[in-house]
Amino acid sequence: MSGVVLRELSGMAEFRAAEALQREVWGQGDLPDPADLMMVIQAEGGLAGGAFAEGQLLGYVFGFPTRDPSIQHSHRLAVRPMARGRGLGVRLKRYQRSWCLARGITLIRWTFDPLRAVNALLNIHQLAATSNTYLEDYYGEMEGINRGLASDRLLVDWHLETPVVATLAHGGQRPLQSATALPLSLPKDLEQLTKTAPGHARDLRNRLRDLLQTAFANGRSIVDFDRNERCYLLAEESTADDFSRKAMRL
Repeated sequence: MSGVVLRELSGMAEFRAAEALQREVWGQGDLPDPADLMMVIQAEGGLAGGAFAEGQLLGYVFGFPTRDPSIQHSHRLAVRPMARGRGLGVRLKRYQRSWCLARGITLIRWTFDPLRAVNALLNIHQLAATSNTYLEDYYGEMEGINRGLASDRLLVDWHLETPVVATLAHGGQRPLQSATALPLSLPKDLEQLTKTAPGHARDLRNRLRDLLQTAFANGRSIVDFDRNERCYLLAEESTADDFSRKAMRL
């Protein structure tokens, strides 16, 4: 996508624009991160980065320091609905990676809803983050686009210096990993399913929870996501480490 500039947010007006963007993406009922809090966290070593075109904020990423100076927690990633489908989410994460590496940060962690296929594709396949941690009803009852379902989350690790992550960050591709497919396909549109068939959405939540908690307890990790089948691919943890270390064939 041409004409887009990625940089840190600057000035209260831009932080307020990021606050408004959160309401647009997550819904009015979901409490956004306040502009003043984001500004202060950035001043103390966090990142609030934006994608701008003609002065308009199209997307942003927000992360903050952890107790380990080599790890950043990435709290938000959002792209305005009118700007989706142009690769901005990937570009914002690549910007975040470069920003962190320049400051000695080599691992970024974040959570996402494991039932959202579009997020799984981005986080697991396109970025090559991995996960072996399932957080049950992590945030409690939520509003906005998360209303009506338990707030289960996957905690993912994005190791910034591994060959697979570095290659993807420079525009490379990777083949689908040869790993065991989880026997459950994610819905195409979780938000719509929750509105039209809430019972089915809750059933999928519970089934996926059971499958992943069992897999993780047995020493398996998520290493990829199959776009066509909309399912996670898992491997033994030692094998998952090999996937991360190996350079990819282009």
